Amino acid sequence: MIKKNLNNIAGVTLIEILIGIVISVLMMAAMFTSYNVVNNSYSKVVDRAKVSSQGRDYVGMMLRDIRNAGFTYYNDDVKASSEHAPLIITKATNFNTECDKLDIVYGDVDYAKNQTPKYVYQRYKITYECKKSKLQNKSAPPLPGGKFPPINAFAIYKSKMIWDKAANVWKNPITDGRDDTYEPQLLADYIEDMVFLPIDENGMMISPPPTPSNANKNKLYEIKTVDIGITIRSSKNFFREKRDRKKNKALNNTVRTKAKDDRYFRDVITVTAHARNLGGNK
Repeated sequence: MIKKNLNNIAGVTLIEILIGIVISVLMMAAMFTSYNVVNNSYSKVVDRAKVSSQGRDYVGMMLRDIRNAGFTYYNDDVKASSEHAPLIITKATNFNTECDKLDIVYGDVDYAKNQTPKYVYQRYKITYECKKSKLQNKSAPPLPGGKFPPINAFAIYKSKMIWDKAANVWKNPITDGRDDTYEPQLLADYIEDMVFLPIDENGMMISPPPTPSNANKNKLYEIKTVDIGITIRSSKNFFREKRDRKKNKALNNTVRTKAKDDRYFRDVITVTAHARNLGGNK
């Protein structure tokens, strides 16, 4: 009787256990692969959004400053100077080593209840410019001494100076003793180009950009808008394959189009800033 019951006991063989393990491993591998694909896609979307968002933040800052260009208060008593041209665009000549530069000049006032006079009119200059990035490219071979070469990109810097009404010069923000001015401050890295184009009331580009001393000096106050274009790239490899990727043309400037053999994602942010204070100062 005992022997008969033993013959009826069901069990799992070693082969069946191995088959179960193999099936479980395959299922886990499939799930991991699916998770990895979704995670990579999500990371790329986040990286793309981050690059675009950063670029738009910088352009938005420039847009607000350009709107102030040429602004002066009623009864402003600051003596006029050729240094006070409201918008000066310096075009890059070598796109491998520089970007366009923008100087913005506007008026402001210091107010103090206990001083005489209570209102002291001032003139400020804001500058946006590119410099070669100082970030190290740690994927490149180290230089003698152990340091890595800088990344092949620019960095955007912003500075603010105040006009010295006695000496008729722009004060050095390091030594002017004020807390509302500053020497060039780093805004952004991983910049590949920055372009500024002055546009007149007819929608035509003013070329060359007017300065107090060039042939277009009479058009200093005819700038109605400024087209801004910034090309920014991802800090890390974005695409799976390495191949020639044309840098997007900043504001359709074919001269500044380059081909890059890499895996970075690039975004071109463009916006038109209205220089609304220039017309009244002509």
